[in-house]
Amino acid sequence: MLLEARPELSTAVIRPLSAASLLCQVEPVGRWFEAFIKRRNRNVSASFQELEDEKESSEESEDEEFQIEEFALLKTLDPKDWKNQDHYAVLGLKNVRYKATQKQIKSAHKAMVLKHHPDKRKAAGEQIIEGDNDYFTCITKANEILSDPVKRRAFNSIDPTFDNSVPSKSEGKDNFFEVFSPVFERNSRWSNQKNVPKLGNMETSIEDVDAFYSFWYNFDSWREFSYLDEEEKEKAECRDERRWIEKQNRAARAQRKKEEMNRIRTLVDNAYSSDPRIKKFKEEEKARKEAEKKAKADARRKEQEEKEKQRQAELEAARLAKEKEEEEARQQALAIKKEKEIQKKAIKKERQRLRTTCKNWNYFSENEAEGVKMMEEIEKLCDRLELSGLQSLNESLSGSSKAEGKGAVEKQIAEVNAQIKREKEQEEARMRLSTKSAEQSSSGGGGSKSWSEDDLQLLIKAVNLFPAGTNARWEVIANYMNLHSVSGIKRTAKDVINKAKSLQKLDPQQKDDINKKAFDKFKKEHKVVAQSVDNAVPSERFEAPGADTSAPWTTEEQKLLEQALKTFPVNTPERWEKIAESVPGRSKKDCMKRYKELVEMVKAKKAAQEQVLNATKAKK
Repeated sequence: MLLEARPELSTAVIRPLSAASLLCQVEPVGRWFEAFIKRRNRNVSASFQELEDEKESSEESEDEEFQIEEFALLKTLDPKDWKNQDHYAVLGLKNVRYKATQKQIKSAHKAMVLKHHPDKRKAAGEQIIEGDNDYFTCITKANEILSDPVKRRAFNSIDPTFDNSVPSKSEGKDNFFEVFSPVFERNSRWSNQKNVPKLGNMETSIEDVDAFYSFWYNFDSWREFSYLDEEEKEKAECRDERRWIEKQNRAARAQRKKEEMNRIRTLVDNAYSSDPRIKKFKEEEKARKEAEKKAKADARRKEQEEKEKQRQAELEAARLAKEKEEEEARQQALAIKKEKEIQKKAIKKERQRLRTTCKNWNYFSENEAEGVKMMEEIEKLCDRLELSGLQSLNESLSGSSKAEGKGAVEKQIAEVNAQIKREKEQEEARMRLSTKSAEQSSSGGGGSKSWSEDDLQLLIKAVNLFPAGTNARWEVIANYMNLHSVSGIKRTAKDVINKAKSLQKLDPQQKDDINKKAFDKFKKEHKVVAQSVDNAVPSERFEAPGADTSAPWTTEEQKLLEQALKTFPVNTPERWEKIAESVPGRSKKDCMKRYKELVEMVKAKKAAQEQVLNATKAKK
């Protein structure tokens, strides 16, 4: 250690120090060693560590210097109305509020307890209210709410000092940024996202403005209103009451959340409508679009001019190309025609050569009949063989003897005849197949069982007698035909269905022919039979002058007959005369005859249904 100089003595530097610096390795020990290890693990320098230590010491000093505010209204609080109190104000944190740390809350509560605890005040001679009616209960509740992160978040959501007002459009018309900027800054505390964009100023770019309004139009708020629940489910006496309380609380929270989001939306809408930057951007966008529109019009005009020039050039080029193509096509057609003529002449030459060769050899025959037959075969070869076949045959004949030539010609004739035979057999097979398919299509349903005209008429009658909706309709129709058919062929329900389908596919002319034949047969069967006794007088009951028994009953006449039968019951005097008067154009005999036919049809229908029912029961 250097000694301190005395005042009466003066000091001066006579010569510079010449001691050399020495590098020494020093190892930290004790608390310095711990600090060294921490810095090494965190990869920081000693200066950075010193800054952090200074920061921590400053925070500790601030906490030590933190003063708890006193409120004159603390003793006036109602402990029973603790839910409506300002918990931050109770603990003396009115200025810090939601920014207060847990350490500050803890310190504030500790200071309050030390000062306002009932035991402290009682020892000081203050009158204490027994039970939970003392205002110290408000301090306890405030600490309970603010120490729990969930409950504190719920209380912060309904902060009584928070300004929920929204500026109107007229308020921000002149000084937009001064009015709306603090409002957005104030409401940004409810955002779930940390980096909330700022409102900015007139120099803010359009991208940042769009990002700002997009953020606020899709604002994600953590604000919830569970603190305002009117009912506490812990006070419920049973599970049903607790569920009812939870349901009521959820509905109230949802309504308040909806109102909060409507408030934020109104704020953003008012700001967007009053934002001068939006107006500026719209004017710039409009000017830009007009400039683009004008530029596009000019470009379109130039493009049309260029297209017109190009079109004219293309038309000219197309005309020249078409003329060239036409010329090439004409030349090609001439070449093809010339080639065909050459080929035709070559074929004609080869055919003549073959005929001449065969004629020189007397058509390889000894008599006239064989020569004529061979001549026909040679002509067949000339017609069937192509140019290459004729050339190869003539080549083989030119360098061979008569016997070898005969063998080559007969071989070729056999091949051509075999080919002709195969083609003929194929054509016959096609004809047989088409004939068979035509027969099958014309035969219709019913399998191998033939259908006579009587059976077809009976089928038509049964189909009309048992309409759609009849129980087991096709079985009933089949049994009816088996009972009344004169052919004796037993029909199944499947046969009847197939034949009915084939009848439906007939053209109208065929249907008319079948109906005409059925009507002629009905007319023939129901015509008036001549009396065997010459002097017999026809009964007045069954015949009347002017009666027409040949005309079939129309639908209108059938309806009139049925209505008359209902109008005039059995015990009506002169019943059939009155029925005949109700049906114009029909005599009493016609009405009675038609009635009997209807009775027979109903009986037959019932009998067929009973038969089907009995057959079903027998199967079971």
